[in-house]
Amino acid sequence: MSVQTSKFTYYPRSTFVTLPRTQRGVPLVLGGDPKGKTFLYPHGNSIIIRDIDNPLGCDIYTEHHTQTTCAKYSPSGFYIASADQHGKVRIWDTTQKEHILKNEFQPIVGVINDLSWSPDNQRICVVGDGRGKFGHVFNADTGTSVGEIAGHSNRINSCDFRPKRPFRLVTGSEDKTVGVFVGPPFKFDSYLNDHTNFVQCVRFAGNGDFFASGGFDGKMFLYKTEDSSNVGEFGHSAHKGGVYALSWSPDGTKLLSASGDKTCKLWDVSTMTAISEFVMGKDIMDQQVSCLWQGRHLLSVSLAGFINYLDIDNPSKPIQVLKGHNKSITSLMYLREKNELYTASHDGAVMYWNPNEGIGDRIKGQGHSNQIQGMAYNNAETVHTVSLDDTLKHINTETHKYVEFGTITCDSPPKGVHSVKSGLTFVGCLKEIIVIYDTESYKFPLEFESSCITVHSTSDDPLCDCAIAVGGNDKKIHTFRYDQQLLEPRLTRFEVEELRKQGKEPEVKYPLEFVKVSSEAEAGFITAIKYSPNGFYIATCNTNRKVMLYITETLELAHNYEWGYHTATVNCLAWNPNNLFVASGSLDTNIIIWDVKNPKVHVFIRNAHVQSQITQLEYLDELVLVSTGQDGNIKTWETYPRP
Repeated sequence: MSVQTSKFTYYPRSTFVTLPRTQRGVPLVLGGDPKGKTFLYPHGNSIIIRDIDNPLGCDIYTEHHTQTTCAKYSPSGFYIASADQHGKVRIWDTTQKEHILKNEFQPIVGVINDLSWSPDNQRICVVGDGRGKFGHVFNADTGTSVGEIAGHSNRINSCDFRPKRPFRLVTGSEDKTVGVFVGPPFKFDSYLNDHTNFVQCVRFAGNGDFFASGGFDGKMFLYKTEDSSNVGEFGHSAHKGGVYALSWSPDGTKLLSASGDKTCKLWDVSTMTAISEFVMGKDIMDQQVSCLWQGRHLLSVSLAGFINYLDIDNPSKPIQVLKGHNKSITSLMYLREKNELYTASHDGAVMYWNPNEGIGDRIKGQGHSNQIQGMAYNNAETVHTVSLDDTLKHINTETHKYVEFGTITCDSPPKGVHSVKSGLTFVGCLKEIIVIYDTESYKFPLEFESSCITVHSTSDDPLCDCAIAVGGNDKKIHTFRYDQQLLEPRLTRFEVEELRKQGKEPEVKYPLEFVKVSSEAEAGFITAIKYSPNGFYIATCNTNRKVMLYITETLELAHNYEWGYHTATVNCLAWNPNNLFVASGSLDTNIIIWDVKNPKVHVFIRNAHVQSQITQLEYLDELVLVSTGQDGNIKTWETYPRP
């Protein structure tokens, strides 16, 4: 995909794709390419396709209109069937980049938990929690019924087709039974009652001679396909926690299991004993909710969404762990001095990335407990983060860990944070501005409610003036001047606290002076505000779909052209480093690049994040733009030729 304009083109360069969205107590279904090249998982309304050898290679299918639950390749590899929580199944092509839809059916009305293709690519079984029935088998070409999955008394969590004739179907249900069905047309054959809790997964071996089951009772059983007889139990019990997923080796001699006890295990099927145990951690987020044996790769997924490449030769340490976000990304920052990209999400998780390679890791330590609203680098090996838990915390950029001390509490919800070269940091809160320098902080109360903040200074001297602009909920821009000398003589934070303990209210001088407010209110609430790198302009965007450009000195509009081509609220802004372009991202899924010198000219990147609003934007350099979305994806866009 490319977006052609009269001047230049924006090409998608790379995507740091979202992780699986997991849920405690619920198995995640992974799908594997029969050719062994890719694997699948659901996330939101999308199905994510990742290259197993090159995890940065990915594709995203976004045609479902509600949350997806599972997806599987057909045995031929030419089609993928994906299902959602409303009971719809879409069958789409894998050979074309457009993923042309072949068919769409609704076999049940309700959540589909799992699906399986017959080995001849003709039939699909779906199971879940439907109204009146928990499963159905239908023809993939016509949608006509080829059997009912009847008899279970509770929702069905898992199903699998025998990979050769004569056909068999097995199901695992929350009525604690494994169902066996023969056909076509498929009819009930028998129930297996060995489990004492919910059956979470059933899977056939590649040769079709055996199938295995795993349940919340921590038990795993092996059965002969021919007569459904119980061969035996794996271990005593197999796991100390519930078994979420099973996956057979290609030759059918080994079985991989994933469990809520935070381990995966590799089993020898002939002896039904564990060969290896992969201990994935001690935290609750290290529970293993899925696994997949794909060629030479053994994958597992943690409750945190991390994708682990297990190492048979060294069970104590994965070969690699794919990390990222699986929630909406709410904050983005590029640390140019270290060439690191920082992203933060709705759940308080912070990642740092190499933007050229797409390799990332999580920030460690005691972080925030709520959505992160902003991040800023203060030139002292520290990144400041502010959150809706009403705190500001510090990340050491050398160790990539949260600092254990120095947390600052805000008196009202923070809206953003900015740092300047001198090391000064400004936190814009709903009812105050907090100024931080070294270990001292000062709070400046506002007479209005703020929505966003931006700061500009070109000096390394902390005594030098800084310009601050704040977007108010009165739809106006409020500007301030910071002057460190206004604090002389000043009280430290500790002296202020000591005076208050004595019942005395200290006379504190504030380092901020009000300058002026824009004379006219914008048509909508201001959602973001940004100084240009040279400080000459202030750009804003608002809920009325507009992007506004002001001259900083006078707060007058820089031109008479309406930058109003978005069709919904504009969420975010980013300035090109050479001050020539402003990029805006919107609820309408589009990015627009505006030309400051030629206000009539603009560039669309339509559907930049399909079915997802744009949450943040940042320029890496004059040519490369980064965008983040509510879909949890991070995308980079390259400009060609140079504007």
